[in-house]
Amino acid sequence: MSEIAFGCMSFGGFYGATTEAEAHSTLSAALDLGIDCLDTSNVYGLGVSETMIGTFIKGDTSKFTIATKAGIWRDPQHGTRGFNNTPDHLRSELEGSLKRLGVDNVDLFYVHRRDPEVAIEDVMEALLTLKTEGKIGGIGFSEISPASLRRASAVGPVDAVQSEYSLWSRQPELGMIQACHDLGVVLVAFSPLGRGMLSSVTPDPATFLDQDFRKNNPRFLEPNFSFNREYAERFKAYASDHGTTATALALAWCLARGGNIIPIPGTRTAPHLAECAAASDLTLTADMMAEIERILPVGWAHGDRYAKAQWNGPEGYC
Repeated sequence: MSEIAFGCMSFGGFYGATTEAEAHSTLSAALDLGIDCLDTSNVYGLGVSETMIGTFIKGDTSKFTIATKAGIWRDPQHGTRGFNNTPDHLRSELEGSLKRLGVDNVDLFYVHRRDPEVAIEDVMEALLTLKTEGKIGGIGFSEISPASLRRASAVGPVDAVQSEYSLWSRQPELGMIQACHDLGVVLVAFSPLGRGMLSSVTPDPATFLDQDFRKNNPRFLEPNFSFNREYAERFKAYASDHGTTATALALAWCLARGGNIIPIPGTRTAPHLAECAAASDLTLTADMMAEIERILPVGWAHGDRYAKAQWNGPEGYC
């Protein structure tokens, strides 16, 4: 698979509505750019993201490596959500994902969030059964702790762990990257562009729609946002001085952190995806890595990465 994957959460309307035509155009651009791995979930738009991918590939599994997830349930009417990792639930949700995608199996299946009521060892047994049946190719977990990863890996091989990792969210360096390296697990870095903050165009909180994840996120609220924007502008200027974009530079930094890290930037447009793909053409020297570290030192981001309500689900550690 390509060293940069494509996160398809945006197809589900998290940052604004997307039409099927726009989604298909971006997926077509991904193929042209050599990006051949898609990351989606059953809860992205309550199935909308998977459906858009399904209508594009039309059952042709040779186009992309596809990863999807289950384990979160949502009640859009009341704005609530919870977690269910029981074998019956995971199997049922996977069947729904396969139907929407129009395929018989997926290459990678994640537990989107851990259900504390179900031992991770039991979850692994259920996933290994799905793998034996040929419904999934690999096993993944999202937003778990290094300790949980080690427990799961004692039962069977875990292929990938998805965690937020970027120049402004570096918690995986406190144990997760090390655990993945020890166990031969790929770290899939979601939000590698800092939810747009490290992109070429700095987001404007005044334009955020009500459903936008960032609207109530501490890092995009004042006074934190103004501090963060100052840092981001310096990073953009550094990228420009080196003949590239902030988008490409931020992703190149992720790639330079190690061969077992795959960033999955998300976008709704083909031009932005092209900027992301350009990261593969950048080679960062030791001096450049050191200068980036000076511009965006560890812990530079003001505000927590989640609001109190948004912390419901990710496992804490360190």
